[in-house]
Amino acid sequence: MDSGVLDVVGARLYFEVRGSGPALLTIIGGGSDAAMAAPLAEALSARYTVITYDRRGATRSPLTGPPAQQRVDEHTGDALRLLDATGPDPAYVFATHSGAMIALDLLARHPGRVRRLVAHEPPVFGLLPDGARWRRLAEELTDLHAREGIGPALRKLGEETGVPAPPEPDPGLPSWVRAMLTRMAANLETSVLYELRPFSAFVPDAAALRAAPVVLAYGAHTRGRPLHRTTLAVAELLGTTAVELPGDHVGYLRSPAEFAQALHDLLTP
Repeated sequence: MDSGVLDVVGARLYFEVRGSGPALLTIIGGGSDAAMAAPLAEALSARYTVITYDRRGATRSPLTGPPAQQRVDEHTGDALRLLDATGPDPAYVFATHSGAMIALDLLARHPGRVRRLVAHEPPVFGLLPDGARWRRLAEELTDLHAREGIGPALRKLGEETGVPAPPEPDPGLPSWVRAMLTRMAANLETSVLYELRPFSAFVPDAAALRAAPVVLAYGAHTRGRPLHRTTLAVAELLGTTAVELPGDHVGYLRSPAEFAQALHDLLTP
């Protein structure tokens, strides 16, 4: 595994590169970092050159100015610069949760840079019939954080979305997992404060994406939950159908080998 730092507008992005073959960029959800995608990257490294990274403001990718509300298109610019740094050829992209929103925007704005995208459980709540309630939730969580702190805000977010907050680091867990969970606590606070509200207003560019090489996917164990509903809503917007991948919202972390094979089959049909 090689690592490096890329200067972008407003931040310095830490990234990791594994394997050989065509480029595959992974974009993980807010609160996570490159470690979350590392087991999947290892499982795919015999087939792809896998790029993982810490998104701006998370862990090893510090902002170079004061914190501010982060727009989807800012993160899209980061992903584009990472791809440009790896070479001129179009890349495969796997993206999950809010990372999938970034990847959908990347494909819409820069279609020549993406060979095929698998967008896993994008939380585009604005497409749901009760979209206004979800937009209000972003404001409520910000207010709850101001009154009671990040713990209660994350618990409410988990209750509403069906994705529980990360557990406290357990001494019985591998050291890298404990370290990742510790970092996620700080990253999630940044996500709630500076990402949640602007991201909650995002809707994919349907006109640009209807004929694009994109697969919408959800976890088998997510069926019936809010992120399954949002995935189906995005698929309907784009005139396609969503497919199922192994596991739950973090199936790529729990069962990386099984998930990697299923993902490869979607990327190279």
